[in-house]
Amino acid sequence: MNHVVIMCGGSGSRFWPISRKVYPKQFLKTVGEKTMIQLTVDRISRFIPLENIYMVTNNSYVKTIREQVPQVFEENLIIEPQIKETAACIGYSAVKLLKKDPEAVMIVLPSDHYIENEERFIETLKQGIEIAGSDNCLVTMGIKPSRPETAYGYIETGKKIDRLLKVPTYKIKRFTEKPNREKAQEFIDKGTYLWNSGMFIWKAAVLLRQYKKFLPEMYQSLKRMSDHIGNPGESRIVEEEYDKIDGISIDYGILEKTWDVYVMESSFFWDDIGNWTALERYMDKDENGNSIKGGHKVLDSRNCILYGNKRLIAALGVEDLIIVETDDVVLVCKKDRDQDIKLLTKELLKDGETIKYV
Repeated sequence: MNHVVIMCGGSGSRFWPISRKVYPKQFLKTVGEKTMIQLTVDRISRFIPLENIYMVTNNSYVKTIREQVPQVFEENLIIEPQIKETAACIGYSAVKLLKKDPEAVMIVLPSDHYIENEERFIETLKQGIEIAGSDNCLVTMGIKPSRPETAYGYIETGKKIDRLLKVPTYKIKRFTEKPNREKAQEFIDKGTYLWNSGMFIWKAAVLLRQYKKFLPEMYQSLKRMSDHIGNPGESRIVEEEYDKIDGISIDYGILEKTWDVYVMESSFFWDDIGNWTALERYMDKDENGNSIKGGHKVLDSRNCILYGNKRLIAALGVEDLIIVETDDVVLVCKKDRDQDIKLLTKELLKDGETIKYV
């Protein structure tokens, strides 16, 4: 049976200061009248029944999830005792699913991506499920690049799968981390690279065999967790094993090491609105290219992002800045440094006086 696991435990630090640890970006109305997590559940529930939709998160966000997506079943909340990157949360979700359904096919989705052309999205999912089921492989959804984006990882495609498929599908040649702009343009010019969307499809049992091969210590922890699922001591065992687990992404831990992984060249519109320059694509602009939300007065300023809440933002003679005003924080940042906002939040966390603002 097909199941969806929606990952919603991230802190969204690159979207600080509107995204905070207590209320990160997946719970914000970034685009439109619904939050990102609400859009994600609405989209996938057109294809997967609610009883097969799971949310993996931590205790900090359970209350907000219940408020924003009350249609998700209470028993389908998978609670991590601590955040240990995507390999841990996906592996833990896999063993939970296998206890309910030994033939479980997992669709793994982030909670904060923006997608249009939903019919194509569902069509692509259906093909991925078919491939993952018939070939016992791992499948990821790639996106054809539309610009030299430096905020995403890339996938270089290898041999095309010689099969009648609506969505072109390839063996993966290599994964590449976030490039600089020049390298990103090279990828586009070459024509064999796709954006890594972070959306995956696989059989849960097939995935765990990859953990056993490439992450053997984590596999042993997952196996011990699995042995205690449904028992009175489950929470204690999960906490103990999470303490042992190294934080590593599913990409580094498994996908970059295995040969049993395919990528589909998806044609639906996709965007990871993960930082301020990404949000800029959805904001109103003035005649000087300033992207604006909230009260403002701008003079002789160009290509800025002005994001206000209650107070007026006044800008004079500035260019290429991000200026964000919230109730308790004002951020001023060069646009080309927006990827480093998470470094700023790390510094704030080190200071007892400023930790409350993160």
